Amino acid sequence: MRIAFYMPFKTPDDPRPSGDLVIGRELCEFLRSRGHDLRLVSRLRSRWIFCKPWKWPAVPLERRRATALARDFGADLWLTYHAYWKAPDLLGPACAASLGVPYAVIQASYATKYQKRLLTRPGFALNRASLLTADLVVANKVRDFRNVGRLLQADRLHYVPTGIRPEDFACDAAARAALRAEWGVAAETPVVLSAAMFRADVKTRGLLMTIAACARLATAGRRFLLVVAGDGPERRRVEAACAELPPGSVRLLGLVPRERMAGVYSAADIFAFPGINEALGMVYLEAQSCGLPVVALRGWGVREAVAEDETGILTPPLQPEAYGDAIARLLDDAPLRARLGAAGAARVRELFDVRRNLMRVEELLQSLAARRAAPGDRR
Repeated sequence: MRIAFYMPFKTPDDPRPSGDLVIGRELCEFLRSRGHDLRLVSRLRSRWIFCKPWKWPAVPLERRRATALARDFGADLWLTYHAYWKAPDLLGPACAASLGVPYAVIQASYATKYQKRLLTRPGFALNRASLLTADLVVANKVRDFRNVGRLLQADRLHYVPTGIRPEDFACDAAARAALRAEWGVAAETPVVLSAAMFRADVKTRGLLMTIAACARLATAGRRFLLVVAGDGPERRRVEAACAELPPGSVRLLGLVPRERMAGVYSAADIFAFPGINEALGMVYLEAQSCGLPVVALRGWGVREAVAEDETGILTPPLQPEAYGDAIARLLDDAPLRARLGAAGAARVRELFDVRRNLMRVEELLQSLAARRAAPGDRR
């Protein structure tokens, strides 16, 4: 297939890490590895563009430019990754129609609550309009699949979960021994790991919640090492919170490249991160793949990544004490840690193997691209 590819919220080479960006890059790499000619045809960022009228004149110009690029290499279909109210697809529907090729969206979101707010209503309307024109929408989260299903007929909508490469996140005994020696952790001392970007949003709120819970546990006399991986503009707030723990009971690693995170997961015994408003959380899949039990909040996205009482302990969102109690429970119960961790690793390999899941996406796209030979099949 020759694929005209577009990411409205950010480009694949954006330097700021995020789970959505990881999924988008995996999609690109997989399709190219399968021999498809996938080309990024636009770098236009539509994030909050409906609130930035000075950027509106760029949209029709970019439509013409992207259409010309796609036409030059004979695109068989237009593929947009990650369209939602905050970053609606303003190019795909018009460009695909001009090219006479099918229009597909991978990872689409739709929620009517954004129609009710004055600030978000324009983005909601633009996103809804683009989804209604799509020949194929693939949702990678159950809630998105259900919500988009209120708009589209069943034959145009499919659910294919996201995932990771489990072999890249396998428990590494050598890395565990080396890192624990570097951290000065005794074999019998459990390590609680948390990881996120230190952004001024729910990521930092989640880290602060974890640090506060661990500070209470340390005050109560429990021995452990809290390890925090990540960095960002809220570093000072995170450092100040860590100062409330006893000396030697917390370690900040800074930003750890993703390719080195498997070793960090392997050196830990518990992965704790609340996941406030988390849509899924790639870190949960990575941690479980390395055999770590998870402690998190019982949010809609987290419950898709973590099987409650099977691979982790999930607590009510508005009960920080319960979150701390769950960490304490795992600190005190090594057999439970082992059981949940083994179940998590098995579940990731069964349900969230990204290459197996992307093969299903490839099948759907190939079927869609075949419609180009039947012009009357355009919706």
